[in-house]
Formats: sequence, C-alpha cells, structure tokens
Amino acid sequence: MKLHELRPNKGGSTKNRKRLGRGTATGQGKTSGRGENGQNSRSGGGVRPGFEGGQLPIYRRLPKRGFTNIFATKYAIVNLEDLNRFEDGTEVTPQLLKELGVIKKLEDGVKVLGNGELNKKLTIKAHKFSKSAAEKIEAIGGKVEVI
Repeated sequence: MKLHELRPNKGGSTKNRKRLGRGTATGQGKTSGRGENGQNSRSGGGVRPGFEGGQLPIYRRLPKRGFTNIFATKYAIVNLEDLNRFEDGTEVTPQLLKELGVIKKLEDGVKVLGNGELNKKLTIKAHKFSKSAAEKIEAIGGKVEVI
C-alpha cells in the first residue's frame, strides 16, 4: 500500500461536519449550539489566550530568569564540509561566502567549525576558527588567517 492509496474505512470512519444554523429540526439551528446569552454566544466573543478569568495569569506569576546580552557578538557559522565547493587554492573570504549563499547574512563575523572533512587546499579568512577546524585545514595544506 502506498500513501496515495489510503482511504477511510467504509461505514462511518469519517464524520460529516456540523451544519450550523440550518433550522430547528437539525438540533443546531437558531443559536447554533452556542446557547442563549453570554460572552461566547456573541460573534467575536471569548477570551484571549492565557486569560484566567481575572486571576493573575501564570505567565505573570512565574519569575523571569536571565537576560539577553544585546552587546554579544554573533558569528555566522560555517562548517568545513561546506567549503568543499570551492576550487583548490581559492581564497575564501566572508564576502565570498555571502555571495555564494553559504551564509545568509554577515553578523559580527564568521566562525569556521570543524564538522565534516575538507578535501581542498584553501586559504580561509575568518574572524574565528575552532581548534579542530584549524588543525584540519592546516593538515591538508591550507592556510588559516584570522581577520
């Protein structure tokens, strides 16, 4: 059996949807199952997500922890396996990586990580290198340059 051959079982494994407001004989006429009065009987009625009936909501009762450092340096991350697309002897710069779509946007710099294997001798210019990345690049005969 394939996905496009799937069918519901014969005899009511799928229910028909409720057709609301189609006369009193249907059992869902007039008020359409909403009752007579109250907030939920009105159009647009109901409460916002997280509302607890006036009780102080849990997202306000719980303490807040930590903060986001707005001065932290954000590095665009590149793995070694992503650099195999370049020819031997290429000088890889952050601008080149951005033009070819290896990184989406240049944050505060580029960091090269050692995931995967590098098969080409490249001169790589970046702001930071992990130890394993630098070792792998130099082991194959490439150069590591910190900008």
